[in-house]
Amino acid sequence: MDLDTIRAVVLARERADLAAIDASCAVLAGGTFLFSEPQHHLERLVDITALGWPAFTVRPDGLEIAATCTLAEFAGAVPGRELGAPVLREEWPGTRLFAQGCRALLASHKIWRTATVGGNICLSLPAGAVLAALTALDSVALVWGPDGIDRRIPLREFVLGPGRTVLLPGEVLRSITVPTSSLLAHTSFRKVALAPLGRSGSVVMGRCDPDGRCVVTITAATARPVVLDFAAAPSDAEIDAMVAEIDPLLWFDDPHGAPDWRRHVTGLLAGEVAAELRAQDRERL
Repeated sequence: MDLDTIRAVVLARERADLAAIDASCAVLAGGTFLFSEPQHHLERLVDITALGWPAFTVRPDGLEIAATCTLAEFAGAVPGRELGAPVLREEWPGTRLFAQGCRALLASHKIWRTATVGGNICLSLPAGAVLAALTALDSVALVWGPDGIDRRIPLREFVLGPGRTVLLPGEVLRSITVPTSSLLAHTSFRKVALAPLGRSGSVVMGRCDPDGRCVVTITAATARPVVLDFAAAPSDAEIDAMVAEIDPLLWFDDPHGAPDWRRHVTGLLAGEVAAELRAQDRERL
């Protein structure tokens, strides 16, 4: 779609070029959402793709993923496959959630080659599949401020609701880091939708860290990601109790599923995820 209110497109080549971002300006990376509908409040776009951020960087504390990493690159990040300079290590089974999350997103491969990790997270829709996978892996967002000050925000705290995040005016999402403990974790994934090719009605992802700690993350069914923490793989009773305690106002309501249906199927999926985590825990021991 043509954006006929845009008067200028600025190609950012260094961090200083991001300083002028304001309410009439939007950050442009893949642009799959920006160009999908009118943006009457915008007059300028700042293209961050020329900043040259590598899609993946292996750090001592984990794996850093650039906000400009495309969904295709993200989904292709499997252990043992070379991605530019770094190679994802074989002992990082947690990266399996990358592709599983992308497949839960209703999008063509054309979109996968253009849309970005940062865009999916900042759009913060309930069915944001990249957001779901990286939240399930306890990732931390690095945010650049217009005053040169950085903020690190756990992704589980990043989203406030559909289309709403903790980003302040002028801030830009630079990258997301997945900690080593999550990369080493065993995971479980479940998804349900009303139609075979429809938007996800509920997505539940589980993670069991090397120290036995387990996390179950619920997305698509709720207005924002809901993270349930357990000291060990939860029993059926424990997972049922935690799902029942979710704020009733968080269950999402749209043509892809009513709140009561989402709550019911999420309980079933969470039970399956918990059972798989328990089985993985027994194998680990």
